[in-house]
Amino acid sequence: MDISQLNTLTAQVLWAAFILAALFGAIAQRTHFCTMGAVSDIVNMGDWTRMRMWGLAVGVAMIGFYAMAAGGLIDPGKTLYASNRFIWLSALVGGLLFGFGMVLASGCGSKTLVRMGGGNLKSLVVFLVMAVAAFATLKGITAVVRVATVDRVAVDFSANAALPTWAASVAGVSPALAGLVLALVLGGGLIVWALAGSGFRRFDNLLAGFGIGAVIVGMWWVSGHLAYVAEHPETLEETFLATNSGRIEALSFVSPVAYTVDWLMFFSDKSKLLTIGIVSVFGVVVGSALYSLLSRSFRWEGFRDAEDTGNHLVGAVLMGVGGVTAMGCTIGQGLSGLSTLSATSIVAVAAILAGCVAGLKYQIWRLERSA
Repeated sequence: MDISQLNTLTAQVLWAAFILAALFGAIAQRTHFCTMGAVSDIVNMGDWTRMRMWGLAVGVAMIGFYAMAAGGLIDPGKTLYASNRFIWLSALVGGLLFGFGMVLASGCGSKTLVRMGGGNLKSLVVFLVMAVAAFATLKGITAVVRVATVDRVAVDFSANAALPTWAASVAGVSPALAGLVLALVLGGGLIVWALAGSGFRRFDNLLAGFGIGAVIVGMWWVSGHLAYVAEHPETLEETFLATNSGRIEALSFVSPVAYTVDWLMFFSDKSKLLTIGIVSVFGVVVGSALYSLLSRSFRWEGFRDAEDTGNHLVGAVLMGVGGVTAMGCTIGQGLSGLSTLSATSIVAVAAILAGCVAGLKYQIWRLERSA
């Protein structure tokens, strides 16, 4: 493969990622798919409908990921979430911060982008503040703190810290086969649980679960198969084109938001290249905006008062710091990471949900106190 062919393939990868992200944005806007909203519905109303959407999406993504792995289309050991280090404390602390922050900011990173597409100016502010906080936690002042504290605490394994690897060593089978079996059992269980919900089997609910789960699978195929080059013509090493990490990535909306703002600020710097993460950010906003305009649901919205502004600013900082520390958000860890059955992802998702519940309880306490 020469440089010209490489550039053509890179463009195909970026367009494919953009289209998939736009589909995500449109589906999320139509169906109100939102992890924070799902937890809020349970805490405040006892309604599990949106959580079943989320569970259905996870199940589809999990089965799709390991079906491709079993078919040799992608390598689970080369994803962003594959590591011999089980960074449980980073996942725990980062997840709690992110979960609490997304309540204050009225939604996670993906919801922020979806709301931006719908005309929400509060989300634009959250987007910018979260990006700065995330970049500082990637390479700046909070990165120094992160590396010196929670990142130091980890459990090192001889192989990938993921459920399929551990199951494979016990059962004496390949990790790919163990992953497929676990995905069918766990992911299939989530799908059955979601579909068994009373009144759940309606078009929008099924669209959210199957549609968003399929988008995650599609992103894994794009970054792990379409973007795979066995021998880069310049480095002579294998590579995954247009990824920030150099590994297989799917959707995530914390670090990519930081990279997006960095790309916009230093656009004339030729070393700043478009990546799957960056075009995914644009894609979600565009997809949401197109659906909002076509459905005539687009409307401008601003902050209610100073307290509302303060809550969103604090929430945005917590999401930026927490999302990078936990290596992902409700989508990055909750769908993409969880679909790989990474041990770190499981801890991160549990911590995000716990942080979200704590944030909702805090809001209820504040309302009762001011009444």
